[in-house]
Amino acid sequence: MVRDITLGQYMPGNSIIHRLDARSKIMLLIAYIVFIFVAGNYVSLLLMTLSSLLIVMLTRIKFMMYLKSMKVILFVVIFTGILNIFYGTGNVLWEWQFIHITDGGLSNALFVTIRIATLVMVSSILTFTTSPSDLTDALEKIMKPLTVFHVKVHEIAMMMTIALRFIPVLLEEADKIMNAQKARGADMESGGVIKRIKALIPVLIPLFVSSFRRATDLAMAMECRCYNGGNGRTRMKQLKFTVVDLVGLLFCIVIFTGVILCNIYFKSVMI
Repeated sequence: MVRDITLGQYMPGNSIIHRLDARSKIMLLIAYIVFIFVAGNYVSLLLMTLSSLLIVMLTRIKFMMYLKSMKVILFVVIFTGILNIFYGTGNVLWEWQFIHITDGGLSNALFVTIRIATLVMVSSILTFTTSPSDLTDALEKIMKPLTVFHVKVHEIAMMMTIALRFIPVLLEEADKIMNAQKARGADMESGGVIKRIKALIPVLIPLFVSSFRRATDLAMAMECRCYNGGNGRTRMKQLKFTVVDLVGLLFCIVIFTGVILCNIYFKSVMI
């Protein structure tokens, strides 16, 4: 169901991950994503996956919520995994004309699937543990050097955060529209792919109308509050680096060092 998709939701809490500075979480997330792709064998990828699971446990958020966040890209994960089965070298396990499946292809498919799942899980931690306002302030602080090139950093950060924040809102709206159409006798679950796509038209049109209406209401609300951009604006809550951020940085340095060492000393298990 659409309501089960948790992408973009914020879950308040008081865990050690929640208390991290938003800027630290963004920068560490970027570094984590880089090292997920740097991991070149199963040992280093296992290290990244286990450390990601440890961070998930530290957030004190139910693991089911992270599984729900993967529903959005489940098709992409499956399709990518299947596609990688046909690209690999090694012993041929099955072949038909020009199509052949090797043990190397199966290894590639498993490796890529684990990598994407870990990537989504780590990315979900940021939105689950960071409020939209903190996320906006952090993005603005990180991109502040771009103001030298006359880039409107505040407006860009605001648009990115609003877009992320409205994902769960629009998903909930789509679920309500689908239920309303089903109550009127619409059939959206039977038939072929073409029929199902056509059945979504009565859902997409009201959803677009609702999206534009919400955007108009938000713009009007910001104008009523005399919002005029980032010039001269102050913040009620100031972002500050603490000891928790230092501990998080040291933890990530240890993990990243372990990934590099695993790539060097476990070349025999390279994919």
